[in-house]
Amino acid sequence: MASKNYSTVSQSQKRALLIEGIAELKVNCSDVQLDQLLSYLDMLEHWNKAYNLTAIRDPLEMIKLHLLDSLAISPLLQGNRFIDVGTGAGLPGIPLAIINPERHFTLLDSNGKKARFLFQVKIELGLSNINEVNKRVQQFAPEYMYDAVLSRAFSSLSDMVINCQHLLADGGWFLAMKGRLEQSELSAIPKGYKVVQEYPIAVPKVDGQRHLVKIVRI
Repeated sequence: MASKNYSTVSQSQKRALLIEGIAELKVNCSDVQLDQLLSYLDMLEHWNKAYNLTAIRDPLEMIKLHLLDSLAISPLLQGNRFIDVGTGAGLPGIPLAIINPERHFTLLDSNGKKARFLFQVKIELGLSNINEVNKRVQQFAPEYMYDAVLSRAFSSLSDMVINCQHLLADGGWFLAMKGRLEQSELSAIPKGYKVVQEYPIAVPKVDGQRHLVKIVRI
């Protein structure tokens, strides 16, 4: 079966969907930031053909499941220094960095091709508030700790806590983007940490459960 041709999706269609979704999220977004988000989308589409950055090929689905999904947690951020662990193609870190230029985001991934993509995005979009790190999380020793560790890629909350606890500043927290929450996963969090908040997230045009889980050291 021939693959579907997504090149027929126009820039005006992409822009309209993104504007509508951002408005539903009530996220402040300037025209410059909107253009940056769309440029990032274009780069993701282009690089995805060779680097397989995401299994999603439809640019309109990328907007909903990647851009809007990432931006949905922006109002819940607190602090100034964040690390997006297992960022892959830069999700949620790049959309959040575009919308929050006053905050700094480290994008960490062990895949060299993905790290090269992140570097190119940083250069082409002029994002001075991000830096990409091509390392396994266990091998990364930052000079300064982070207010929050972000991830939507870890398979379990316990893995996230165990592997990333050395990145947290005093008083910092984990912010894990999850779909459906299982009680067994919540109860498996290591001793010394606890879930203090579970935020349900409504992503425009996306069905299914989404949550942001906040975990702190006790």
